Amino acid sequence: MSEGKHEPIKVIIVDDHRIVIDGLKSILEEDDNLSISGEAESGEEALRVLRKKQPDVMLVDLHMPGMSGIELTRKINEKYSGINILMLTMNDEGTLINQSIEAGASGYILKNSNTDELIDAIHTVAKGKKYLSSKAQEVVMNSIFKHQDAIREVEPAAASLTQRESEILSLIAKEYSNEQIAEELFISERTVETHRKNIFTKTKTKTVVGLIKYAFQHGLI
Repeated sequence: MSEGKHEPIKVIIVDDHRIVIDGLKSILEEDDNLSISGEAESGEEALRVLRKKQPDVMLVDLHMPGMSGIELTRKINEKYSGINILMLTMNDEGTLINQSIEAGASGYILKNSNTDELIDAIHTVAKGKKYLSSKAQEVVMNSIFKHQDAIREVEPAAASLTQRESEILSLIAKEYSNEQIAEELFISERTVETHRKNIFTKTKTKTVVGLIKYAFQHGLI
């Protein structure tokens, strides 16, 4: 169904393989809302094409000899505005996805994606939105969760207190003095002081305020 008379989205294809460019052109030309306005087989050639034509979307190959797709993306964003770059690659490494986005790419899609997903990606970034293919999304999410797991592994575990130390900690939180704690637990003040020192040592805190904050953060009270 026609969406009305809109100017077609102007696309420039950048890939160092002629067969890939020809294949993409044949696919995209089937969409009446897309128009191939240029092509380039290297980053340097792409910059020369941009001096004459400014597209809405650029399909950029990530791995090219000389200037990489990421470097090209960075240069385009420094010199031009309004060009949405869709990175097109066979590589699904999380690091490269992040580098592409940091360089200014609006989207990231794999070359083995189906035709519908590619066309949807072009239309999405042409509207100024971001697009990650389903596989790229999976890689990014896995990277996030692995990062969180790594943080948990290096975070120090909560101090392990004995039952008596836990009892004393609770009373400290209630602002009991050593004398009051001793009376409450039927132990000597010297014993209370010993436990108190052990609690501060285990929690690596130096003040009562710091101790209480630590205790709440780690669920000790």
